[in-house]
Amino acid sequence: MMDNAALLYALVQNALDGIITIDDIGTIETINPAGCLLFGYQEQEVIGKNISMLMPSPDRERHNNYLSKYKTTRKASIIGIGRELTGMRKGGYLFPMKLGVSEVKYSGRTIYAGFIHDLSQQKVDEERYKDYASHLEELVEERTKSLNDTIFALEKAKEKVSISLEKEKELSKLKNRFLSMASHEFRTPLSTVQLSASLIEKYAIPFASEPISKHLGKIKNSVKSLTAILNDFLYVEKLEIGKMRPEFTCFDLVKFGEEITEEMQLLAKPSQNIVCKHKGDQTMIYLDANLLKNCAINLIGNAIKYSGDSCCIDFTTEINDLDYIISVHDDGIGIPLEEQKHLFQAFFRAQNTGSIPGTGLGLNIVSRYVSLMKGTAEFKSNEKEGTLFTLTFPIS
Repeated sequence: MMDNAALLYALVQNALDGIITIDDIGTIETINPAGCLLFGYQEQEVIGKNISMLMPSPDRERHNNYLSKYKTTRKASIIGIGRELTGMRKGGYLFPMKLGVSEVKYSGRTIYAGFIHDLSQQKVDEERYKDYASHLEELVEERTKSLNDTIFALEKAKEKVSISLEKEKELSKLKNRFLSMASHEFRTPLSTVQLSASLIEKYAIPFASEPISKHLGKIKNSVKSLTAILNDFLYVEKLEIGKMRPEFTCFDLVKFGEEITEEMQLLAKPSQNIVCKHKGDQTMIYLDANLLKNCAINLIGNAIKYSGDSCCIDFTTEINDLDYIISVHDDGIGIPLEEQKHLFQAFFRAQNTGSIPGTGLGLNIVSRYVSLMKGTAEFKSNEKEGTLFTLTFPIS
């Protein structure tokens, strides 16, 4: 029995939260070291005093009602749920806290034990991470505006292209220099934003804050979109100046298709399903794996983007006696018949794309990559019924 009493005493004395016991009229009978430290008093300064000395107004005047209510309910509870409870340290300094009160039967009488948890640091952390969230939102808006300004500038430059061949050549050179500069200059700040978002996400885990997670998600998605657009600009620039050269290698087309399907399924909408199929007995193919991957990812990415939330996207690979064939079929919004002749032009976007984001460069890049590998890119589409893209490469 003495061991249990000694253990209980040690637990109370070494508890991190303040523990105070009072009688049924609010007189303080005991206070542990954490409680003394929390309120800034020595033990002898509070023993025998009324608990109201640790309360600011209006709680100071209402504490008798608190006790009366507690005696009536006879239930352990946390006082202050739904509102902030404030404690008062020696000298009148106020601090936020959470207070739990329990009724204790002891030596034939009733006392009340209060457990006090200081919320000061939590409040500081909450404010700090609110500032972080606000700053991150501003950063996303700033980067988005910068990108919109860049795209707008490109579009305006395109509209002002002269029919004159000489001016066309000069504009082409200027565009290539601008695309190269934009692609390289934006990469460093984007990498910094991505790294900062990852670090903030790591350090914010203990606080389980939904607003922070939401804003971090916005940042990551914005960075991903910006990076994809910059990559398109860089690919176009390399194609324009003739730096893009295919490097043919032999690789397994079935494995290639499975890897791309797995990668793109992670980017698909929740109820979208990408189905990969292979036709033919042969599996080995001789093409540029990187260029072909870029083409497949672009086509599947468009299928994801322009299809409904719940649909099936067919990704088919085939090897026959004459050709290697890659096809992507979706049941999305389709392409208006009158606009189909412009589909592979740079910066072209169909009118029915609405607010769906895009630069109009992806299919132009696909077409040019396919040409570099001596293949052809074809499509069949009906508005509101979906689209089938087919890439064919002759076996030579």
